[in-house]
Amino acid sequence: SLPAKLINGGIAGLIGVTCVFPIDLAKTRLQNQQNGQRMYTSMSDCLLKTIRSEGYFGMYRGAAVNLTLVTPEKAIKLAANDFFRHHLSKDGKKLTLLREMLAGCGAGTCQVIVTTPMEMLKIQLQDAGRIAAQKKLMAAQGQLSSSSTAEPAVERRTTATQITRELLRSKGIAGLYKGLGATLLRDVPFSIVYFPLFANLNKLGQKDPNAKAPFYVSFLSGCVAGSTAAVAVNPCDVIKTRLQSLQRGVNEDTYSGILDCAKKIWQKEGPMAFLKGAYCRALVIAPLFGIAQVVYFIGIAEFLLDMLPKRRA
Repeated sequence: SLPAKLINGGIAGLIGVTCVFPIDLAKTRLQNQQNGQRMYTSMSDCLLKTIRSEGYFGMYRGAAVNLTLVTPEKAIKLAANDFFRHHLSKDGKKLTLLREMLAGCGAGTCQVIVTTPMEMLKIQLQDAGRIAAQKKLMAAQGQLSSSSTAEPAVERRTTATQITRELLRSKGIAGLYKGLGATLLRDVPFSIVYFPLFANLNKLGQKDPNAKAPFYVSFLSGCVAGSTAAVAVNPCDVIKTRLQSLQRGVNEDTYSGILDCAKKIWQKEGPMAFLKGAYCRALVIAPLFGIAQVVYFIGIAEFLLDMLPKRRA
């Protein structure tokens, strides 16, 4: 049922985000730093420096936004894929690869309603610590101009609520959907790759076509499909992250759109810059979607919904 699908998707998203959010924070900071202004050399270096300067919970900056919005986001994504697969199937026959890709395309398009504002807010909170640390370091080295050093060295903590209010006040609802095109450019191809790949890998573990695959098969299928799709669309994710960042570090470029961003990254940082954070993203997406698919296919929601009439009785 649709309520069961939504509950399953929500539970899966909450569990997955809690497990992998620190790696996602490292991914955002690695993608946003530009040549000449590098604060971190690797994922582990980023996490260690974050703990030293911001404490353990510094790794979870922006997690509240994700935990709040990941439930509708994952629910929409998984339920939409099921919806499109159902309506694209003919008399219950096996879907062709093209139809599986179309179903994934539909799911990716639907999810950006929630994904875009969620990513916008999360990125501001995740990257704030990097910008503050960069300013402190450069101030200590005497590299900042007089106008920059006049700014407070201590980072001002902002919340998602404050950022949302400011964006709505200054730019309206469009402010929360900055980078919508780049988000579509990332999420639609991701879903086109992920869902057909997962479905076909998962079928390999089914002994009976009418029975569910074992949970470990669903988990491994979700991990492999998720990491493959994540690395495939990483260039789009780098562009999306850069476009959605409202604040920049010292001497860092600003961008007017997708093409301008891609051009400047290529010219100033080289083609390998489009793979920044790729392994972090693979490490985030693999368990995130592995957990999501296990929860979704086990059907925790069905169990909970089935229990309700019994409890009333």
